[in-house]
This record gives sequence, structure tokens and C-alpha cells, in this order.
Amino acid sequence: MYPRPPDHAGQRRGKPVSSSFLPNIIGAHLLFERRGRVLLGLRPPDALFAANVWHVPAGHVERESVRACAVREAGEELGVIVEEPDLELVHTVHLLGADAEDAVPRLQLFFRAHQWRGEPRVMEPDRCVEWRWWPLHSLPDPTVEYTVAALEGIASGWSYTVSLPHSFVGMVGQRPARR
Repeated sequence: MYPRPPDHAGQRRGKPVSSSFLPNIIGAHLLFERRGRVLLGLRPPDALFAANVWHVPAGHVERESVRACAVREAGEELGVIVEEPDLELVHTVHLLGADAEDAVPRLQLFFRAHQWRGEPRVMEPDRCVEWRWWPLHSLPDPTVEYTVAALEGIASGWSYTVSLPHSFVGMVGQRPARR
């Protein structure tokens, strides 16, 4: 059985929790590819994260499976329909506080959408002002750093990238299993 998360700050079943225990935020990221190009969205200038920077469609998991989150985000952000069986987990990026010492670790899961219905369009202008197809080997500058790392990892056949404070360690792990 997996350990339960803390019942309240700093305690688990009445006992102190190790100071090394820290939940990770989970992000679901979508890779839409067409003729050697990947779909990226330009974040608005007033965004809290990555203002005026290109990024793949993504969102935080909310009391749902990661695949369900990816399906939901495809509809909310792009207005397209994706089915869970059409999603393939192709890369994981583990951000271990690259932004600051007190940053919450994040586990970013990248799913390739093998098919979808509809054409991507801006659905949430407060989160994305434009969608554009970019050549995989000529991404715009700036693009979110961990997105670039994930795309490079996928192109190299790696399944995992880790980012330690203040640097990307690079691609490690094994080649993903084929479907």
C-alpha cells in the first residue's frame, strides 16, 4: 500500500512527516504533430508563467487521471476532441526546483496525440494568444526550456529528463516501449 499524503500540515496519522516529503505538481502536456511540425501556443504578456513564451498545450491535473486532464485541456485550450486511447506517453520531465530553492517540484508528462477531431483555435485568450505549427528542428525563441528539453528528448528516443536546481541535467533513462 502506498503511504497516504499528510492529513494536515506536517503530520501523517498524528506523526511528524519527514522534512524531505514534498508533493509534486503533475502537468499534462500535449504534442500535436503534423508534417514534421509541432503545435505551440504563445503565452500572453501578462501570464504568471512564461509570459510571451511559446509552449505546448498543457494543464495541471485536478482530481482526474493525467490522460483525462490531457483530453480536457485539448478541448478547453484548443477546441479539439482527443480520445484517451489516442494519447501515447512519450516523455517525462521532472523539474526539481529549477526556478528557485523554494519551488514546488513538478512532474511534466508529455503525450503525443495520434489523432484528434477539429482544428486548433484560441479558446482561452488569457492563457494563449496564438497557436502556430513550428518545425520540430526550428522552434521559436523563446520556447519554454523544459518543453525544448522534452522535444529534444523525444527526438533522441529518451523517455525521461530531469532538471535539478539551476540546470538541466539532460536526457537519461530508457527508450520508450513501442505501441
